Amino acid sequence: MTFDKSLDILLVHCQGESGNVLIGGAPAIPGATILEKMNYLNNVDPSLRLFLTREPRAQVVHTTNLLLDPTRPDADAAFIVLQPDRAHPMSGSNCICVVTALLESGRVEMIEPETVVRLDTAAGLIVARARCESGRCLSVSLDNVPAFVQQLDLAIDTPRWGRINGDIAFGGVFYAQIDVDQIGLRIVPDAARALAEAGTEIKALLTDEVAVSHPDIPDLNEIAYVMFRDYQQDDSVVTCTTLKPGRVDRSPCGTGSSANLAVLHARGAARVGDKRVSRSIIGGTFTAEILGETTVGSRPAVLPRITGQGYVFGRQQLRLDPHDPFAQGFAMSDTWGPQVGEL
Repeated sequence: MTFDKSLDILLVHCQGESGNVLIGGAPAIPGATILEKMNYLNNVDPSLRLFLTREPRAQVVHTTNLLLDPTRPDADAAFIVLQPDRAHPMSGSNCICVVTALLESGRVEMIEPETVVRLDTAAGLIVARARCESGRCLSVSLDNVPAFVQQLDLAIDTPRWGRINGDIAFGGVFYAQIDVDQIGLRIVPDAARALAEAGTEIKALLTDEVAVSHPDIPDLNEIAYVMFRDYQQDDSVVTCTTLKPGRVDRSPCGTGSSANLAVLHARGAARVGDKRVSRSIIGGTFTAEILGETTVGSRPAVLPRITGQGYVFGRQQLRLDPHDPFAQGFAMSDTWGPQVGEL
Protein backbone atom coordinates (compact mmCIF):
# COMPACT_ATOMS: atom_id res chain seq x y z
CA MET A 1 0.00 0.00 0.00
CA THR A 2 1.44 3.39 -0.99
CA PHE A 3 0.20 6.91 -0.37
CA ASP A 4 0.27 9.45 -3.18
CA LYS A 5 -0.10 12.41 -0.84
CA SER A 6 0.63 13.36 2.74
CA LEU A 7 -1.39 12.01 5.64
CA ASP A 8 -3.08 14.72 7.69
CA ILE A 9 -3.36 13.87 11.39
CA LEU A 10 -4.90 15.73 14.32
CA LEU A 11 -3.08 15.08 17.59
CA VAL A 12 -5.61 14.33 20.32
CA HIS A 13 -5.60 12.78 23.77
CA CYS A 14 -8.36 11.70 26.14
CA GLN A 15 -7.42 11.92 29.80
CA GLY A 16 -3.77 11.44 28.79
CA GLU A 17 -4.30 8.52 26.40
CA SER A 18 -3.16 9.17 22.82
CA GLY A 19 -5.96 9.01 20.27
CA ASN A 20 -4.69 10.77 17.15
CA VAL A 21 -7.14 11.04 14.26
CA LEU A 22 -6.16 10.52 10.62
CA ILE A 23 -8.42 13.00 8.85
CA GLY A 24 -7.04 13.01 5.31
CA GLY A 25 -4.82 11.26 2.78
CA ALA A 26 -5.48 7.63 3.64
CA PRO A 27 -5.94 5.15 0.78
CA ALA A 28 -9.28 3.50 0.19
CA ILE A 29 -9.83 0.44 2.39
CA PRO A 30 -11.73 -2.45 0.75
CA GLY A 31 -14.87 -3.71 2.44
CA ALA A 32 -18.62 -3.10 2.43
CA THR A 33 -18.80 -2.56 6.20
CA ILE A 34 -16.45 -1.12 8.81
CA LEU A 35 -16.01 -4.64 10.20
CA GLU A 36 -14.91 -5.87 6.77
CA LYS A 37 -12.52 -2.93 6.44
CA MET A 38 -11.05 -3.71 9.88
CA ASN A 39 -10.63 -7.35 8.92
CA TYR A 40 -8.86 -6.25 5.72
CA LEU A 41 -6.40 -4.17 7.73
CA ASN A 42 -5.77 -7.09 10.08
CA ASN A 43 -5.75 -10.04 7.71
CA VAL A 44 -4.78 -8.76 4.26
CA ASP A 45 -2.75 -5.54 4.31
CA PRO A 46 -1.55 -4.09 7.64
CA SER A 47 0.88 -1.62 6.04
CA LEU A 48 -1.10 1.55 6.82
CA ARG A 49 -1.42 0.54 10.49
CA LEU A 50 2.27 -0.37 10.74
CA PHE A 51 3.31 2.89 9.09
CA LEU A 52 1.25 4.93 11.57
CA THR A 53 1.76 3.10 14.84
CA ARG A 54 5.40 1.97 14.98
CA GLU A 55 8.77 3.65 15.09
CA PRO A 56 10.19 5.87 13.73
CA ARG A 57 6.87 7.72 13.28
CA ALA A 58 5.24 6.61 16.55
CA GLN A 59 5.95 5.02 19.90
CA VAL A 60 4.32 2.23 21.86
CA VAL A 61 1.77 4.58 23.46
CA HIS A 62 0.46 5.93 20.17
CA THR A 63 -2.92 5.09 18.68
CA THR A 64 -4.15 6.49 15.39
CA ASN A 65 -7.85 6.42 14.56
CA LEU A 66 -8.58 5.97 10.86
CA LEU A 67 -11.48 8.27 10.01
CA LEU A 68 -13.72 6.87 7.26
CA ASP A 69 -16.99 7.58 5.53
CA PRO A 70 -19.80 5.62 7.18
CA THR A 71 -21.11 2.44 5.56
CA ARG A 72 -24.56 2.76 7.13
CA PRO A 73 -27.08 5.55 6.45
CA ASP A 74 -27.73 6.44 10.11
CA ALA A 75 -24.11 7.45 10.87
CA ASP A 76 -22.23 10.74 10.39
CA ALA A 77 -18.73 9.24 10.26
CA ALA A 78 -16.85 6.01 10.91
CA PHE A 79 -13.53 5.06 12.44
CA ILE A 80 -11.22 2.12 13.10
CA VAL A 81 -8.77 2.04 16.02
CA LEU A 82 -5.23 1.36 14.77
CA GLN A 83 -2.80 0.16 17.43
CA PRO A 84 0.63 -1.47 17.19
CA ASP A 85 -0.70 -5.01 17.59
CA ARG A 86 -3.76 -4.83 15.29
CA ALA A 87 -6.81 -2.82 14.29
CA HIS A 88 -9.50 -2.88 16.98
CA PRO A 89 -13.28 -2.42 16.64
CA MET A 90 -14.01 0.09 19.39
CA SER A 91 -12.44 2.15 22.18
CA GLY A 92 -14.16 4.65 24.42
CA SER A 93 -11.22 7.01 24.83
CA ASN A 94 -10.51 6.91 21.10
CA CYS A 95 -14.18 7.49 20.29
CA ILE A 96 -14.10 10.60 22.49
CA CYS A 97 -10.96 11.75 20.63
CA VAL A 98 -12.66 11.19 17.25
CA VAL A 99 -15.79 13.15 18.23
CA THR A 100 -13.68 15.99 19.63
CA ALA A 101 -11.60 16.11 16.43
CA LEU A 102 -14.65 16.02 14.14
CA LEU A 103 -16.31 18.93 15.95
CA GLU A 104 -13.33 21.17 16.66
CA SER A 105 -12.01 20.77 13.08
CA GLY A 106 -15.42 21.59 11.61
CA ARG A 107 -15.83 18.26 9.82
CA VAL A 108 -19.10 17.87 11.67
CA GLU A 109 -21.02 21.07 12.38
CA MET A 110 -20.86 22.01 16.04
CA ILE A 111 -24.21 22.92 17.55
CA GLU A 112 -24.20 24.49 21.00
CA PRO A 113 -24.93 23.52 23.70
CA GLU A 114 -25.10 19.89 22.43
CA THR A 115 -24.14 18.15 19.21
CA VAL A 116 -25.15 14.57 18.49
CA VAL A 117 -22.64 12.57 16.41
CA ARG A 118 -23.40 9.03 15.22
CA LEU A 119 -20.39 6.82 14.55
CA ASP A 120 -20.19 3.65 12.50
CA THR A 121 -17.77 1.17 14.12
CA ALA A 122 -16.95 -2.51 13.68
CA ALA A 123 -18.71 -3.12 17.01
CA GLY A 124 -21.90 -1.29 16.02
CA LEU A 125 -23.41 2.21 16.04
CA ILE A 126 -22.16 4.59 18.73
CA VAL A 127 -24.25 7.68 19.52
CA ALA A 128 -22.17 10.49 21.02
CA ARG A 129 -23.57 13.58 22.71
CA ALA A 130 -21.01 16.36 22.89
CA ARG A 131 -21.39 19.30 25.27
CA CYS A 132 -20.13 22.32 23.37
CA GLU A 133 -19.41 25.92 24.25
CA SER A 134 -17.56 28.76 22.48
CA GLY A 135 -16.31 26.49 19.73
CA ARG A 136 -14.92 23.87 22.10
CA CYS A 137 -16.01 20.33 22.85
CA LEU A 138 -16.18 20.32 26.64
CA SER A 139 -17.18 16.68 27.14
CA VAL A 140 -18.48 13.70 25.21
CA SER A 141 -21.05 11.15 26.39
CA LEU A 142 -20.98 7.88 24.45
CA ASP A 143 -24.06 5.67 24.26
CA ASN A 144 -22.01 2.55 23.77
CA VAL A 145 -23.00 -0.79 22.27
CA PRO A 146 -24.63 -3.23 24.73
CA ALA A 147 -22.26 -4.68 27.31
CA PHE A 148 -22.64 -8.19 28.66
CA VAL A 149 -20.92 -10.81 30.77
CA GLN A 150 -19.71 -14.05 29.28
CA GLN A 151 -18.43 -15.60 32.51
CA LEU A 152 -18.05 -14.54 36.13
CA ASP A 153 -15.32 -15.86 38.41
CA LEU A 154 -13.33 -17.70 35.78
CA ALA A 155 -10.48 -19.62 37.45
CA ILE A 156 -7.12 -18.88 35.78
CA ASP A 157 -4.10 -21.02 36.67
CA THR A 158 -0.92 -18.95 36.38
CA PRO A 159 2.74 -19.90 36.87
CA ARG A 160 3.50 -16.68 38.80
CA TRP A 161 0.44 -16.07 41.00
CA GLY A 162 -1.17 -19.47 41.30
CA ARG A 163 -4.92 -19.63 40.75
CA ILE A 164 -6.61 -16.24 40.29
CA ASN A 165 -10.17 -15.34 39.31
CA GLY A 166 -11.40 -13.04 36.58
CA ASP A 167 -14.58 -11.97 34.84
CA ILE A 168 -14.94 -12.16 31.05
CA ALA A 169 -17.15 -9.38 29.71
CA PHE A 170 -17.80 -7.43 26.52
CA GLY A 171 -17.97 -3.63 26.40
CA GLY A 172 -17.13 -3.01 22.74
CA VAL A 173 -14.34 -5.58 22.84
CA PHE A 174 -13.88 -8.56 25.15
CA TYR A 175 -12.07 -8.08 28.46
CA ALA A 176 -10.69 -10.24 31.19
CA GLN A 177 -11.22 -8.13 34.34
CA ILE A 178 -9.14 -9.05 37.36
CA ASP A 179 -8.92 -7.62 40.89
CA VAL A 180 -5.39 -6.28 41.09
CA ASP A 181 -4.66 -7.45 44.64
CA GLN A 182 -4.55 -11.03 43.32
CA ILE A 183 -1.21 -10.29 41.65
CA GLY A 184 0.23 -8.32 44.57
CA LEU A 185 0.29 -4.94 42.82
CA ARG A 186 -1.38 -1.54 43.12
CA ILE A 187 -2.64 0.59 40.26
CA VAL A 188 -0.12 3.42 40.56
CA PRO A 189 2.33 4.90 38.02
CA ASP A 190 5.36 3.26 39.64
CA ALA A 191 3.81 -0.16 38.97
CA ALA A 192 2.96 0.49 35.30
CA ARG A 193 5.69 -1.73 33.86
CA ALA A 194 4.88 -4.61 36.23
CA LEU A 195 1.15 -4.27 35.48
CA ALA A 196 1.78 -4.23 31.73
CA GLU A 197 3.90 -7.37 31.88
CA ALA A 198 1.39 -9.15 34.13
CA GLY A 199 -1.51 -8.26 31.84
CA THR A 200 0.21 -9.47 28.68
CA GLU A 201 1.24 -12.68 30.44
CA ILE A 202 -2.32 -13.39 31.60
CA LYS A 203 -3.74 -12.52 28.17
CA ALA A 204 -1.41 -15.08 26.58
CA LEU A 205 -2.66 -17.74 29.01
CA LEU A 206 -6.30 -16.92 28.23
CA THR A 207 -5.81 -16.98 24.47
CA ASP A 208 -5.42 -20.76 24.51
CA GLU A 209 -7.92 -21.47 27.29
CA VAL A 210 -10.97 -19.22 26.81
CA ALA A 211 -13.05 -19.00 23.63
CA VAL A 212 -15.19 -15.90 23.16
CA SER A 213 -17.52 -14.84 20.37
CA HIS A 214 -20.06 -12.05 20.15
CA PRO A 215 -23.51 -13.59 19.55
CA ASP A 216 -24.39 -11.10 16.80
CA ILE A 217 -20.89 -10.35 15.40
CA PRO A 218 -18.98 -13.65 15.29
CA ASP A 219 -15.81 -11.98 13.97
CA LEU A 220 -15.42 -10.30 17.38
CA ASN A 221 -13.89 -13.42 18.87
CA GLU A 222 -10.87 -12.61 20.98
CA ILE A 223 -10.11 -11.27 24.44
CA ALA A 224 -8.58 -7.96 23.43
CA TYR A 225 -7.32 -6.77 26.81
CA VAL A 226 -6.74 -7.67 30.43
CA MET A 227 -8.03 -4.91 32.73
CA PHE A 228 -6.96 -4.81 36.36
CA ARG A 229 -9.40 -3.14 38.73
CA ASP A 230 -9.48 -1.91 42.29
CA TYR A 231 -12.94 -1.20 43.70
CA GLN A 232 -13.06 1.70 46.17
CA GLN A 233 -15.28 2.23 49.23
CA ASP A 234 -17.10 5.12 47.51
CA ASP A 235 -18.22 2.73 44.70
CA SER A 236 -15.70 4.12 42.22
CA VAL A 237 -13.16 1.86 40.54
CA VAL A 238 -9.53 2.41 39.64
CA THR A 239 -8.76 0.71 36.33
CA CYS A 240 -5.66 -0.35 34.46
CA THR A 241 -6.12 -1.83 31.00
CA THR A 242 -3.02 -3.53 29.61
CA LEU A 243 -2.20 -3.50 25.91
CA LYS A 244 0.21 -5.48 23.76
CA PRO A 245 3.13 -5.54 23.51
CA GLY A 246 3.46 -4.17 27.04
CA ARG A 247 1.94 -0.89 28.16
CA VAL A 248 -1.00 0.40 30.16
CA ASP A 249 -3.91 2.62 29.17
CA ARG A 250 -3.47 6.17 30.40
CA SER A 251 -7.23 6.73 30.39
CA PRO A 252 -9.90 5.08 32.59
CA CYS A 253 -10.86 2.97 29.52
CA GLY A 254 -14.36 3.46 28.13
CA THR A 255 -15.01 -0.03 26.75
CA GLY A 256 -13.51 -1.53 29.89
CA SER A 257 -15.69 0.69 32.07
CA SER A 258 -18.70 -0.49 30.02
CA ALA A 259 -17.72 -4.12 30.58
CA ASN A 260 -17.32 -3.38 34.29
CA LEU A 261 -20.90 -2.03 34.41
CA ALA A 262 -22.08 -5.33 32.94
CA VAL A 263 -20.16 -7.24 35.64
CA LEU A 264 -21.58 -5.07 38.43
CA HIS A 265 -25.09 -5.45 37.03
CA ALA A 266 -24.72 -9.23 36.77
CA ARG A 267 -23.66 -9.35 40.42
CA GLY A 268 -26.58 -7.20 41.55
CA ALA A 269 -24.20 -4.40 42.56
CA ALA A 270 -25.53 -1.83 40.03
CA ARG A 271 -28.94 -1.12 38.55
CA VAL A 272 -30.42 0.98 35.75
CA GLY A 273 -29.75 4.65 36.48
CA ASP A 274 -26.67 3.98 38.60
CA LYS A 275 -23.46 5.89 37.85
CA ARG A 276 -19.92 4.85 38.67
CA VAL A 277 -16.70 6.85 38.43
CA SER A 278 -13.80 5.08 36.72
CA ARG A 279 -10.37 6.47 37.58
CA SER A 280 -7.19 5.80 35.63
CA ILE A 281 -3.66 5.01 36.79
CA ILE A 282 -2.79 8.73 36.44
CA GLY A 283 -6.01 10.03 38.01
CA GLY A 284 -8.14 10.81 34.94
CA THR A 285 -11.85 10.10 35.28
CA PHE A 286 -14.80 8.83 33.25
CA THR A 287 -18.38 8.57 34.43
CA ALA A 288 -20.07 5.28 33.54
CA GLU A 289 -23.88 5.02 33.68
CA ILE A 290 -26.35 2.20 33.06
CA LEU A 291 -29.05 3.61 30.79
CA GLY A 292 -31.10 0.43 30.45
CA GLU A 293 -31.23 -3.30 30.08
CA THR A 294 -31.37 -5.43 26.95
CA THR A 295 -30.16 -8.76 25.63
CA VAL A 296 -27.41 -9.77 23.22
CA GLY A 297 -28.33 -13.14 21.82
CA SER A 298 -29.53 -14.95 24.92
CA ARG A 299 -27.28 -12.98 27.29
CA PRO A 300 -28.58 -10.24 29.60
CA ALA A 301 -26.87 -6.96 28.77
CA VAL A 302 -26.78 -3.33 29.83
CA LEU A 303 -26.82 -0.12 27.81
CA PRO A 304 -23.80 1.88 29.00
CA ARG A 305 -23.06 5.58 28.71
CA ILE A 306 -19.47 6.75 29.15
CA THR A 307 -18.63 10.45 29.66
CA GLY A 308 -15.17 11.99 29.38
CA GLN A 309 -13.18 14.75 27.68
CA GLY A 310 -10.66 14.87 24.86
CA TYR A 311 -8.19 17.58 23.85
CA VAL A 312 -6.88 18.50 20.39
CA PHE A 313 -3.31 19.71 20.92
CA GLY A 314 -1.66 19.75 17.52
CA ARG A 315 -1.47 18.71 13.91
CA GLN A 316 0.94 16.53 11.96
CA GLN A 317 1.62 15.64 8.34
CA LEU A 318 3.30 12.37 7.36
CA ARG A 319 4.50 11.15 3.99
CA LEU A 320 5.88 7.84 2.78
CA ASP A 321 9.23 8.13 1.04
CA PRO A 322 9.38 5.25 -1.48
CA HIS A 323 13.02 4.73 -0.51
CA ASP A 324 12.36 4.59 3.26
CA PRO A 325 13.71 1.21 4.51
CA PHE A 326 11.38 1.38 7.53
CA ALA A 327 8.05 1.91 5.78
CA GLN A 328 6.60 -0.97 7.84
CA GLY A 329 8.03 0.47 11.05
CA PHE A 330 9.81 -1.39 13.81
CA ALA A 331 9.56 -1.95 17.55
CA MET A 332 12.36 -2.39 20.10
CA SER A 333 12.22 -4.07 23.49
CA ASP A 334 14.03 -1.18 25.22
CA THR A 335 10.84 0.87 25.17
CA TRP A 336 8.20 -1.58 23.91
CA GLY A 337 8.83 -4.19 26.60
CA PRO A 338 9.96 -7.82 26.52
CA GLN A 339 6.78 -9.00 24.76
CA VAL A 340 7.65 -7.04 21.62
CA GLY A 341 8.52 -10.25 19.83
CA GLU A 342 4.86 -11.30 20.01
CA LEU A 343 3.74 -8.51 17.68
